[in-house]
Amino acid sequence: METLKIAATERSPEVDFDFKHGILSLRGESYPEDASVVFGPIFGALDQFLATVGNREIRVDFDLSYFNSSSAKALMNMFQRLDHAAAAGARIKVSWFFAPDDDTMKEFGEDFSEDLEHVSFNLVAIETAA
Repeated sequence: METLKIAATERSPEVDFDFKHGILSLRGESYPEDASVVFGPIFGALDQFLATVGNREIRVDFDLSYFNSSSAKALMNMFQRLDHAAAAGARIKVSWFFAPDDDTMKEFGEDFSEDLEHVSFNLVAIETAA
């Protein structure tokens, strides 16, 4: 498995998991009717990948402008998977992108980071194009 690419929809984020190079990203908004339909394939591919990473360095970028509560649960589930892999030796670096004036997204990043023991978590303020 080299990549998992899922185009963004009106209600779900773009998924671009380049497993070969260890760069995984989610971008956009996430408020699907059924989060399990959206995140099920993501979790399946992620689990398969994480089972083989060993001590590789993995970069995970989250650039979400909005998500609902069911997506928040799915994101936490993803973070737990990443933290478990990091505890087993993978070097996982998460970047949580947010607009400088978006306190809500910044706080979500802070909240997610507090639950991770083994993942390197960076909050990254980015300017958006006007």
